[in-house]
Amino acid sequence: MNFTDFHLFADTRMWLGIPNAADVLSNLGFLVAAAAGMLALWRLPARLLTKAERATAALFFSGLAISAFCSSWYHLHPDDARLMVDRSGMSIAFAGLLGLAAATRLGESAGAFTASSLLLAAPFAIYAAASGHLVPWAIMQFGGMVALCVLPSRRVLTDALHVHWLALVAIYSLAKLAEVNDDTIFEVTRHVVSGHTLKHVVAAFAAWPVVVALHNRRSMQNGERQSRRAPA
Repeated sequence: MNFTDFHLFADTRMWLGIPNAADVLSNLGFLVAAAAGMLALWRLPARLLTKAERATAALFFSGLAISAFCSSWYHLHPDDARLMVDRSGMSIAFAGLLGLAAATRLGESAGAFTASSLLLAAPFAIYAAASGHLVPWAIMQFGGMVALCVLPSRRVLTDALHVHWLALVAIYSLAKLAEVNDDTIFEVTRHVVSGHTLKHVVAAFAAWPVVVALHNRRSMQNGERQSRRAPA
């Protein structure tokens, strides 16, 4: 099945020889978000995170970095084959993100199992979507967001990383809203920015709640050190 119409985006302008330049270059936001996340993770002592939290967070940020390249490559010449590559990068980020959520609310084993299961299921969902069966991919993508809405209702495990999951879901929802209004936003902004370009920019901020959680964990450690050093 060929999804020709799916690959028709509003902004097809070329810049510096780059076709669909805005949709291609806006993926740099994912690379910046990935770098910020990896730096925050690297600066955090190992003892302040469980192994599952560190591994799944690293998987999430790695997925964002891979998505930056995969999505850029797709938007240079959008077609069905390149879309599969684009979704492959996204699936890695999804696996890391949902694995991290499970690790902070259900435990290390649940986090590892969730991330591993999604990584294994992703190729089948991507292949099915390329064949015209979108349900598995939709379940993986939107079912994951539903899970992030439900998991916060569970108490955070003792000493687990505190991520504002609902803020992340809100950011992701805004990105999807921009995506489905690609042409409308392009016209309303008088061809300054399209909805799909804006989607990339907004979606990159989905890393922000995780990065903030890592910085907060490091700040708490520094605060505890200062308290111990303060004179009685």
